[in-house]
Amino acid sequence: MKTRTLGRNGPVVSEIGYGCMGLSHGYGHAVDRATGIALLRGAVDRGVTLFDTAEIYGPFTNEELVGQALAPVRDRVVIATKFGFAIPGDGQRLLDSRPAHIRAVAEASLKRLGTDVIDLFYQHRVDPHVPIEDVAGAVGELIREGKVRYFGLSEAGVDTIRRAHAVHPMAALQSEYSLWWREPETELLPLLDELGIGFVPFSPLGRGFLTGAIDADTSFEVGDFRNNVPRFSAAARAANQAFVDSLGSIAARKAATRAQIALAWLLAQRPWIVPIPGTTHLHRLDENLGAAQVQLDADDLVTIDDALSRIPVEGDRYAEAQQRMVAR
Repeated sequence: MKTRTLGRNGPVVSEIGYGCMGLSHGYGHAVDRATGIALLRGAVDRGVTLFDTAEIYGPFTNEELVGQALAPVRDRVVIATKFGFAIPGDGQRLLDSRPAHIRAVAEASLKRLGTDVIDLFYQHRVDPHVPIEDVAGAVGELIREGKVRYFGLSEAGVDTIRRAHAVHPMAALQSEYSLWWREPETELLPLLDELGIGFVPFSPLGRGFLTGAIDADTSFEVGDFRNNVPRFSAAARAANQAFVDSLGSIAARKAATRAQIALAWLLAQRPWIVPIPGTTHLHRLDENLGAAQVQLDADDLVTIDDALSRIPVEGDRYAEAQQRMVAR
């Protein structure tokens, strides 16, 4: 596995990371602990060094799983986690990035992860009630104290990124980016290039749709958040089948899978992009990591753009309540 550097002076990580959320949260039932540990350690054995979690995943159980699984190899991996929500225990997600709360989350995450330092600490969602300068300053204090190594934001807009970076340099932005969500190309990628900030795309496989394993007849488990995402309504999935079919034709010509083309395409966009696909299956992990061996030249990238840019994508990527929390 090759490596990439997040930002001008950020951590050096594997060019494909591992999004840990789905092991505990978001896609129906959680995997059992033994399975989760085996997957995470299997990823390390295959060269993955960037692992992404958050206190809200579970909540809390994902950090505990990640911490237990990676404890024997802690010196070989970069663990990213996130703050930014109050978790009252009734299923609500309340934004809270007050400096005192950031510090409390950091201390709790350190304990759950079983480590003495958080490698990369993201604000999970921008809190409109707390100036981003205060957020960056609070994380900067934790960095100076040795409790955090690097600062990042998730799903933030360009003005917020500029203001945060001016207070404390950001190593990475984490936001959705994939073949069927290309909005970051308009303003975010040029800004990150200018400021020297790395980019960690989540949902690089379109929450599973770009793998070709989902169609209009697919049923999602109770507790799978895709049940409430407009882009995953049955009508939208039927309309978007043309997109994944075209991706399949491209993959076949390259002797690769749809997932591998989607990930290889991301890797080809910038040398400081590190996608973090998640999976609960070892064979899917192997498939995803195989994307690093797929070489897309300039002609391939033009072919992909020509084929897919003509196919409109149906449905919003978030339900209305979640959409209000992004790109501030």
